Amino acid sequence: MTLEPDGSSPARKSLFAGRQKERKAKCSVPNRAGAQRHPSCILIKGRYLISTREPRTNQLLAALDDESFQRLAPDLQLIAMPLGWVLYESGGRLNYLYFPVSGIVSLLYVTVNGASSEIAITGKEGLVGISLFMGGESTTNRAVVQCAGHAYRIPASTIKREFALGGAFQSLALRYTQTLITQMAQTSVCNRHHTLDQQLCRWLLLSIDRLAGDELIMTQELIANMLGVRREGVTEAAGRLQEAGMITYSRGRITVLDRAALERHVCECYVVVKNEFARLLPSEMSLNA
Repeated sequence: MTLEPDGSSPARKSLFAGRQKERKAKCSVPNRAGAQRHPSCILIKGRYLISTREPRTNQLLAALDDESFQRLAPDLQLIAMPLGWVLYESGGRLNYLYFPVSGIVSLLYVTVNGASSEIAITGKEGLVGISLFMGGESTTNRAVVQCAGHAYRIPASTIKREFALGGAFQSLALRYTQTLITQMAQTSVCNRHHTLDQQLCRWLLLSIDRLAGDELIMTQELIANMLGVRREGVTEAAGRLQEAGMITYSRGRITVLDRAALERHVCECYVVVKNEFARLLPSEMSLNA
């Protein structure tokens, strides 16, 4: 069963009514009561084919050994992540850790006057809620869904217990946290020292790496909030990239036409983040897998 975020409004529920009609065969990963909890695996000739909603679509879960994964599997719960949904607020207590399997979650810092700036993004390559296993219980940033998708959530108590074992999950979680710290540091450098065109290229590449295609649904106002700049600046930068044939942009829909040109135009921050990810995490994990 796919759960909606806590506190969903009737309008939000209707938004997902159509999506929830698509059901797959159940994956045989029983919970402690013997119930089938994980959707979207199809059994063919004794093997399960992975779909985009199977838990191990998330690359951190996929990198775990079977024994570690089986300890977590009974408590994994699939939820929908609608655009704009807040997973946690600054200073709030986290009750769950999230493993996205599709979509993108943006980590934002919001100032006292309401201005915001993105410090990192997370997709199916990672997790959301590092403060749970780092010991802080809460954090100063805000986690908001930037591109709608799905995630598996797991209770804080389960993830803390697994982390305390000191096994595969602890190692992967700490290494992923280091890649996240690198992304935050490079975002800070990029926002201070590089042009808005380069910042937009970095943001587009990091976002596309976490999606299945080359298209983003995002208004200029939302992009401006993510980058912490004026909307007019994003309009001008997107126009220049479009004139150069790198992207098309119309009515909130951005399509990357020439990825190679974006990579040539982007600053070094994108490559630093991608190389650190490749250095610290298993070779089968990739930002644009």
